[in-house]
Amino acid sequence: MINKNDILNWLQEVQHPAKEDQSVVALGLVDKIEVADGRIRVTLGFPKRPDPLKNYLVGAVQACLYRNAPGGTEIEVDTIVKDPAKPAPKGIQFNLDQLREVSHIIGVASGKGGVGKSTVTVNLAVALARLGYRVGVADADVYGPSIPTMTATEGVTIEMYGEDENDNLFVPVEKYGVKWLSVGHVSGAGQALIWRGPMASTALKQIILQTLWGPLDFLLIDMPPGTGDIHISLIGDVPLTGAVIVTTPQQVALSDVLRGVNMFRNPQVNKPIYGLVENMAWFTPEAHPDEKYYLFGKDGGVKMAGDLDLPLLGQIPLVQGIREGADAGEPVALGTRPDSLAFLDLAKKLAESVI
Repeated sequence: MINKNDILNWLQEVQHPAKEDQSVVALGLVDKIEVADGRIRVTLGFPKRPDPLKNYLVGAVQACLYRNAPGGTEIEVDTIVKDPAKPAPKGIQFNLDQLREVSHIIGVASGKGGVGKSTVTVNLAVALARLGYRVGVADADVYGPSIPTMTATEGVTIEMYGEDENDNLFVPVEKYGVKWLSVGHVSGAGQALIWRGPMASTALKQIILQTLWGPLDFLLIDMPPGTGDIHISLIGDVPLTGAVIVTTPQQVALSDVLRGVNMFRNPQVNKPIYGLVENMAWFTPEAHPDEKYYLFGKDGGVKMAGDLDLPLLGQIPLVQGIREGADAGEPVALGTRPDSLAFLDLAKKLAESVI
């Protein structure tokens, strides 16, 4: 069901060309949103002095609503003259209420994509749960949310909690002893997420700050790859306890890892890094579990950790079972094989570092 927060998110893409491309939401032009069965009505408030782009903005808002709303929805956009003394709405208001019972918020980050960060996050969460901790995972990788696939929760209907639609909270999916919520859960399987930076930042803040997490020992945040504006916005608004960096062993990965480390070590951020995880440390054939082939170089993560003065939390092998488990939605950390135990060992070391 569409609510007002959904519509505010859509309207973030409607920008005022003469106002440094700020959105109609950021400029406080959205005065009222009304949602009824099959009908959306948005009222835009303009100052007494005429805005030469008023008609353009009205049309852009209409187009945005038609583009995002379900087919057949009746769309209406009205305008009013806004009292200048009336404070302009600032869009979705976030607070930290839903994180009050969360003991440790850990960002799982990487300097680049393709290193298996989400795979590590999912299996680390399951391993922590197996150790008896209360765990949640927020999939903040807004451009490539893969956790629904890795947990076989694609297509799950996310329930909402709360009587006032303005204060509704997401209820996370519970599976394998972990609470999960992903942008992929609320955007629909296979839907292309074509968002500008501010919209992406708003979406991931909703996933983290407007979710009924309840008491947790650990909330892991699967962060987007890289070190851009979205990361800075997230770190500024969410009280991270610290971070874990995921890398692969290649020497060429060092510069990417360094960017990620420097982001958290920046004086304006200043968040502790609990350690480095070397993923795909070696390849072990399924039929020959005692053999190791160092496809990407040997002990690259060990050297990186030493160079950056970070603990090495674990080395995760590249094995067929991890990939199969991710594709099937059954994390390998549920099992007892050597690759499963590698994640359990990683979870123990992280818990010892944090608690």
